[in-house]
Amino acid sequence: MYRSYAVNDADALIFENTIQTQIDSLKVIASQSDVKHEYPFNPNYITDFKGYTLGMSVEEIDRLHKYREGNKYVNSAKEFQEVTKVSDSLLNKIARNFKFPEWAKKSKVKASYQTNSTKPNEHVNKVIYKDLNKATAQQLRKINGIGEKLSARIIKFRDRLGGFLIDEQLFDVYGLEKEVVNRTLKEFKVISKPQIVKINVNNATASELSKLIYLQKHVSESIVNYRNLNGSINSLNELSKIEGFPIERIDRIALYLSL
Repeated sequence: MYRSYAVNDADALIFENTIQTQIDSLKVIASQSDVKHEYPFNPNYITDFKGYTLGMSVEEIDRLHKYREGNKYVNSAKEFQEVTKVSDSLLNKIARNFKFPEWAKKSKVKASYQTNSTKPNEHVNKVIYKDLNKATAQQLRKINGIGEKLSARIIKFRDRLGGFLIDEQLFDVYGLEKEVVNRTLKEFKVISKPQIVKINVNNATASELSKLIYLQKHVSESIVNYRNLNGSINSLNELSKIEGFPIERIDRIALYLSL
């Protein structure tokens, strides 16, 4: 004999409200994670997205990008302001997080010495960089500290990326020490940038997201779960709220994602 139980409308409403309350609570917890973490970054590689989050105008960002197209770098906060024309107030706000590589600091000191010690007509040798995206393993092995294994690993990492977009991605190669990277960047730079198709973080599956070398499978799944719970992701900064997300590389990851 089978018994059937009628569901009371009031009970169903209570159950439904309980579920909705739990969902709303989770959304509130996610939305309240508004603590902004500030991380050091090299202002030479400010993307449109990064510039927008810093409070820069489109014109200021464009001035920086145009300057960088000439394969030139800003080596101080003062130079950054001279190039971009940002206000003193904005510069004071963002410059504390500027991080310039050691070679840039040494280059600045060297340039200052040359300015004060050389004659006006004396020729200063200009470094001609080789393209990091076209470098062969044999060329890379000429750098002190790069052997057969590391040169192969650099090429493999570059291939998985589809090509380096910025010089600093060389720091992401496993086992490549900072000093070796700095030596490499004295001879190699990203000259020919690859054409990439950005991944839409609001439409992509976990499998598609995990194809990006910076995102592990479990992080990609967490992104999709976060999206399903909260709706569309409106800012790539929201990704920093996801457990396990490599926040220290968000500037590089943002190069490959779109909203």
